[in-house]
Amino acid sequence: MVRCGCVWFRKYGNFIDNLRLFTRGGSGGMGYPRLGGEGGKGGDVWVVAHKKMTLKQLKDKYPQKRFVAGEGANSRVSALKGSRGKDCEIPVPVGISVTDENGKVIGELNKENDRILVAEGGLGGKLLTNFLPLKGQKQVIHLDLKLIADIGLVGFPNAGKSSLLSQVSHAKPTIADYAFTTLKPELGKIMYNDFRQVDISGFQLSSQTQYRTAFETIILLTKELELYKEELQTKPALLAVNKMDLPGAQDKFHLLMHQLQNPKDFLHLFEKNMIPERTMEFQHIIPISAITGEGIEELKNYIRKSLDEHTNQENGAYHKKQLLNLKISNTVSYNELPPMNAVTSPR
Repeated sequence: MVRCGCVWFRKYGNFIDNLRLFTRGGSGGMGYPRLGGEGGKGGDVWVVAHKKMTLKQLKDKYPQKRFVAGEGANSRVSALKGSRGKDCEIPVPVGISVTDENGKVIGELNKENDRILVAEGGLGGKLLTNFLPLKGQKQVIHLDLKLIADIGLVGFPNAGKSSLLSQVSHAKPTIADYAFTTLKPELGKIMYNDFRQVDISGFQLSSQTQYRTAFETIILLTKELELYKEELQTKPALLAVNKMDLPGAQDKFHLLMHQLQNPKDFLHLFEKNMIPERTMEFQHIIPISAITGEGIEELKNYIRKSLDEHTNQENGAYHKKQLLNLKISNTVSYNELPPMNAVTSPR
C-alpha cells in the first residue's frame, strides 16, 4: 500500500543531507601583568538556521569546512580591558541536527534563527590565569538534515516493499526471501523528466498472521495505521497490488476489487477489535509486479499526479484562509469606526 505524504520541492542536483565540519573558538588575548589588565575573550562559533540555505551551498561556499572564531584583543595601556574576539556563525538550513564526533546530539535547529553554540572561545589573560590567555575549544561536528519523505510505502514483512522501492527509485535495499530483511527505513528518490524529485520511504508494520488475503491485508494495515497515528488515514492513498506475475493473480485481483467496492459485506470475517473505524479510500488501485516491472511506470505517474493534486488543494485551502482572515479583519475595522453623524459636546 502506497501512502502519499506532504510535498517538499527540492532543487535538482547533488543533494547533501550530512556534512562534517571542524570548528574552533578564538583564543583569548594577552593580559597586562604590570597594570593588571585583562585580555579579551575569544569569539564563539555558532550554528545558525536560515531558511534559504542548503548544506550543498554551505559546502560550496566553505570548501575547507573549517570555521574559526576571532581572537580576543591583548590588554594594553590605552585599553586595559581587551575587546572580545569576533564570533563565527555557520549558516545552515532549517531542520538540522548537530552531533559531535562521538554521535552525541548537541542540539537541533527546527526554525529560522535558531542557534547552537558549538565551540566556545578561550578566556583572556587575567590574574586567575597568570595573565596568560587560554585557547578556544576545538570540536568536530556533524550536521544531519532531517528528511521528510513525500511518499511512504506501508506493508507487512515480505510484501515486496524493498523490491518495489528498487524498481521505482535509485535505492538499493537488501532483498531476500525471508521476513524482516529491512531492519531500518530505506529512502529512495524518484526523478521525473521535469526535474521534480520525490522522496519515497519504506517502513513496515507488525506481522500477526502467517497468511492473509489481499483484502484482509488492507483491513489489518488500515487498523494498524489507525492505532499508530490516526491522522495518517486522512492523507491521500494509492493501492499498489504487488506480485501480479504469480499464477492466479488476475482472478485474485478481480476478487479484491469486488471486496473493496463492497467492504461492509466482508467485515464479518474479522474480529471486532481488528475492524478499523473507517475503511481506507484509494485514489487509484494499480496492479504491479516488482519482479517483471509490470505497472511500475503507471504507478510512478499516479504518484506524481496525486502529489500535484495534493499540493494544489493545500495551496487553495491556504488562499481561502487568507481571504477569510482579510474579510474578518476588514469587518472588524469597519465596525470600530464611529458613526458619520455622531456629534459630541461637553455638558
